[in-house]
Amino acid sequence: MRVTIDQDKCCGAGSCVLSAPEVFDQREEDGIVLLLDAEPPAALHDAVHEAAAICPAAAITVEQTEQAERV
Repeated sequence: MRVTIDQDKCCGAGSCVLSAPEVFDQREEDGIVLLLDAEPPAALHDAVHEAAAICPAAAITVEQTEQAERV
């Protein structure tokens, strides 16, 4: 999973931080989203998907990434 944010779209609602505080934070001065982990571990994927789904500004993009298996 790769997470990207668009700070220009962010309205500072903070719902992402409530859903996945290990991945998202907010700037103190204006509440705009900060990305803490662009490639969060699998244990956080559900929370990140929820954060993206409930973001009122659609400022969070989640892309699934393929991890190559080495044999």
